[in-house]
Amino acid sequence: MFLTTKYLTSSGAHTIGVAHCTSISTRLYNFTGKGDTDPTLDSDYATNLKTLKCKNINDNTTLLEMDPGSRDTFDLGYYKQVVKRRGLFHSDAALLSSSTTTSIITKQLQSTQGFFAEFAKSMEKMGRINLKLGTQGEIRKHCARVNN
Repeated sequence: MFLTTKYLTSSGAHTIGVAHCTSISTRLYNFTGKGDTDPTLDSDYATNLKTLKCKNINDNTTLLEMDPGSRDTFDLGYYKQVVKRRGLFHSDAALLSSSTTTSIITKQLQSTQGFFAEFAKSMEKMGRINLKLGTQGEIRKHCARVNN
């Protein structure tokens, strides 16, 4: 559970920033390869995204707030969106896939200060990861996959 808590805490960074429609287009338009929408995504939210933001699967210019309404504020808004099944990424939806992770999210929502403290610990731990430099590593074009 220690690793799960740290992962969940660091995923709270999704409360800040934006993403391109291309990062979620499959969730909206072709989740299983049959032109469908990811069923773990709130249907009203998916409809809103399709109607007002990512109007087609090929949109590669439109930006989306990862945490609508507070993209510039470091807060618990991200977790509130996840609980409503409005996490933008598939990895956000996966946080609700078990009772263990759901209970951790519930705990995060109970204490802003607790979240800030846990997030700081998580970032310190990530800072100790050995960074690959030069030709040893690569900047991923899509964070969930190694470049081809």
